[in-house]
Amino acid sequence: MRQSQKKVVILVEKDFEDIELLYPYYRLIEEGYKVDLAGPSADVFQGKHGYPVRANVTFDDLKPENYEAVIIPGGKAPEYIRMRKEAVEFVKKMSNAGKLVATICHGPQVLISAGVLNGRKVTCVPSIRDDVVNAGATYVDEPVVADGNLVSSRYPPDLPYFAREVVKRLKEKS
Repeated sequence: MRQSQKKVVILVEKDFEDIELLYPYYRLIEEGYKVDLAGPSADVFQGKHGYPVRANVTFDDLKPENYEAVIIPGGKAPEYIRMRKEAVEFVKKMSNAGKLVATICHGPQVLISAGVLNGRKVTCVPSIRDDVVNAGATYVDEPVVADGNLVSSRYPPDLPYFAREVVKRLKEKS
């Protein structure tokens, strides 16, 4: 399979952190990946700073065998995503299958709901540090933390490190 045929999905809901969705979206397209945006419906979702994106697939349509990775940007969106059973189950299946799961900022809230953080090293926005620790993870205050198939970062200034690690991990699987 050529790299240009490989797919990554980014989960989206209202009030996502605009740059945390857009930066990896365009970076992965630059690398030749097809990037889907998945939401609870195939609608337009507004970012925290007003940037609109349209989901081209729904959470109901997600199948792990169709994707190399899932990315969960932060903002307030993870609070809404974690309430969607289909999205949480998809993330859990991706993690259990050893596929790349990448989160930034508040994204680990979805991982908490999926029950996949126990025994893992992770970073996140400091305000949910206690939540990831209570979910069984070890919190590390670094720009990017990679633990097996899990990549995490804290906030927008970490995006260069985050994107570089995501691309590196995807290329290793090629």
